[in-house]
Amino acid sequence: MIANFKGKTAVLTGAGSGFGLECARMGAGLGMNLVLADVQQDALDRAVAEMEKAGARVLPFRVDVTSAAAMEAMAQAVFERFGAPHFVFNNAGVGAGGLIWENTVSDWNWVLGVNLWGVIHGVRLFTPMMLEAARKDPAWRGHIVNTASMAGLLTPPNMGIYNVSKHAVVSLTETLYQDLRLATDQIGASVLCPYFVPTGITQSERNRPGGAAPPMTRSQMIGQAMSEKAVSSGKVTAAEVAQKVFDAIAADQFYIFSHPKALGNVQSRMEAIVQIRNPPDPFLERPDIGDQLKAALRAG
Repeated sequence: MIANFKGKTAVLTGAGSGFGLECARMGAGLGMNLVLADVQQDALDRAVAEMEKAGARVLPFRVDVTSAAAMEAMAQAVFERFGAPHFVFNNAGVGAGGLIWENTVSDWNWVLGVNLWGVIHGVRLFTPMMLEAARKDPAWRGHIVNTASMAGLLTPPNMGIYNVSKHAVVSLTETLYQDLRLATDQIGASVLCPYFVPTGITQSERNRPGGAAPPMTRSQMIGQAMSEKAVSSGKVTAAEVAQKVFDAIAADQFYIFSHPKALGNVQSRMEAIVQIRNPPDPFLERPDIGDQLKAALRAG
């Protein structure tokens, strides 16, 4: 249980937009020191200016979370400035879709690099610092939050590359939780599984390395359009999700959901697994969407 955030240090990747930015805003309001990391310089600059105006002590980094060397350099600088961070938000993420056999090696390297390796680097670099701080001070408390997705608990079609990355983050974080429980009672872990929340993830290609992205396949264009429609129409805001995150940290709650009603789909999937049935129709609740997707993919 963590009741006091004032004066504590938080590291946030993907801090220039979406959940990262909203968690940074909450942290600034709570009087925290903020380490803001993002790959997009202009978004990072805006976030830094806003948090400093709010009175927060800010350490900014333009960093590619896929780079081990860049993340190691950031972790060392964080330790030198603030010591071990009390909170780590491994939040940086990108979206991509299309039929799973159409994704290129470049697609896989990019999506897994940001969504999975970014989390891996955050965990492997900051957890040892946090454990050492906990050993030195019995009153020290910390928490790690990894951003996955409802796609980490489901397998919606035409977005397999994203599903794979987010399933891995859920597994990694569940294991982190269990490992931490073996090692200490002073550090907690949570996994954030948002559903459709308006953020900038559908424009992820803007930060894809190597310049212009390759031409999209038909399935990728269809997936992009459907994702943009679903995300932009989301009624739960990123700010509301950030509040859920801080509430979960305070309560030592592991699973964080933006849309708990979507858990019915998770239950259907789990029941199919334990009953050894084939995967259920992912569009049982909205067969119209499934019909539209099938028709669009087969029209070519």
